[in-house]
Amino acid sequence: MTESLSKTPPAITDSHCHLDFPDFDGELDALMDRAAEAGVTRMVTICTKLRNEPTVRAIAESHAPVFYAAGTHPMSVASEPMASVEGLVALAQHPKFVGIGETGLDYHYTADSAELQKQSLRIHIAAARETGLPLIIHSRDADDDMAAILREEMDKGAFSCVMHCFSSSAELAQAAVDLGFYLSMSGIAAFPKSQELRDIFATAPLERVLVETDAPYLAPPPYRGKRNEPAYTAHTARVGAEVFGVDYAQFAAQTQANFDRLFWKAAQYEAAA
Repeated sequence: MTESLSKTPPAITDSHCHLDFPDFDGELDALMDRAAEAGVTRMVTICTKLRNEPTVRAIAESHAPVFYAAGTHPMSVASEPMASVEGLVALAQHPKFVGIGETGLDYHYTADSAELQKQSLRIHIAAARETGLPLIIHSRDADDDMAAILREEMDKGAFSCVMHCFSSSAELAQAAVDLGFYLSMSGIAAFPKSQELRDIFATAPLERVLVETDAPYLAPPPYRGKRNEPAYTAHTARVGAEVFGVDYAQFAAQTQANFDRLFWKAAQYEAAA
């Protein structure tokens, strides 16, 4: 038996992936096995269009390590029915539904729907506030509006949040941390040319950091350019350990504790299982 198989790797969680995407058709069982070998004991699969929620829910129901969240991705807001607070709250009654989103603002390709995106974001925030579940934010090329809305909404009533696949400015990172939010490290942070992003993460409290794949996208080295999958969370997490100057087991344990704190419903579900 090789060393990699004879030693149990530290447990980590892929806090954001898209297992319903066609990239994984027919492969979920094998994917779960590879994730387990890498120490990835849990994953949150994200529904980006609410009409796909039944499919995403079924994946969570049929695979023990999988939890799920649902919302309307900002790039889809113009082409999908507007979400409602009531609808999101109803979905959140499922025992494996653990987060609201992903939602957010994306002005890179879809700036023309900015006002609709803002409306959708505020609806999702209200649902997160009402359910107590964490908001899952996608933000691209919209730092000023994103920071402003998050601050405004926090003044209306507290909610929790993770800035998923964080790759924005130091200013938005600080705004998120100041609000008590979390930053999630994706494969982007492991790219050789991402030193500036790694430096931003290094200034954040380790107690507010999660790891994710955003699979099937953004595979970290040595798989960059290939399809990403939850097992590769371990590669990003090893880079994260270097960024924070701790050993891998310590980084893994801290991000697990962070996930349990933010995604409290997943932790409660496991404790009761």
